[in-house]
Amino acid sequence: MTAREFKERLSRRAKKVGLAVPGPLADRLWVYFQLLSKWNSKINLTGLDLEEPTPEGIDRLLIEPLLAASHGEGAKSLIDIGSGGGSPALPLALALPGLRLAMVEVKTRKSVFLREAARELGLESATVVTARHEALLSDPSFHDAFDLLSIRAVRVEARVFAELQAFVRPGGRLLLFRSASETAPRLPPLLQLVGAHPLGEASRGQLLVILKTGPHVQRGTTANLD
Repeated sequence: MTAREFKERLSRRAKKVGLAVPGPLADRLWVYFQLLSKWNSKINLTGLDLEEPTPEGIDRLLIEPLLAASHGEGAKSLIDIGSGGGSPALPLALALPGLRLAMVEVKTRKSVFLREAARELGLESATVVTARHEALLSDPSFHDAFDLLSIRAVRVEARVFAELQAFVRPGGRLLLFRSASETAPRLPPLLQLVGAHPLGEASRGQLLVILKTGPHVQRGTTANLD
């Protein structure tokens, strides 16, 4: 697939959900897509077809994170859990310029890819931590340190939510990418569901926006991240 074909497909998928992708952002997403395709032939980063990507594949890799970016306006930092092949973390960071990004990935080879991708994309403030998220709970530098947390998972249990909220400052948000067919998750007391939004026209995904409350955050409202 050529750069022109990629951008035409990306533009068509974006228009389906009311998005416009600026040229410079499309250029950088093409760089990411090329890197993902190249590395995926060596290590298993995604099971999606990257030679002839389907509408569902483009939606999942790129459109979903771009849609989610509207819920991160004003954020200055993002931690992504289980970063794998870099989506949603890298497209999110590209769509929110200046975002300090931390990607947490347990597999060493995938971490190597993430570092290379961040370098190629010019994301100078991006870091990759090769560890399980549980290992970071004992590190004070990660406590209440991020405005946003993103995670794409089939299922996240209440216990995991209780752990993940430790990384997010009061007033920050957790962005959970999931299937729309799943039942609503159980949330611990500090977390409040403030929105459930469809993702993509073909992916049948859903984004849950979850607010971390605190002493100065009123429940029932979404905090301003500015």
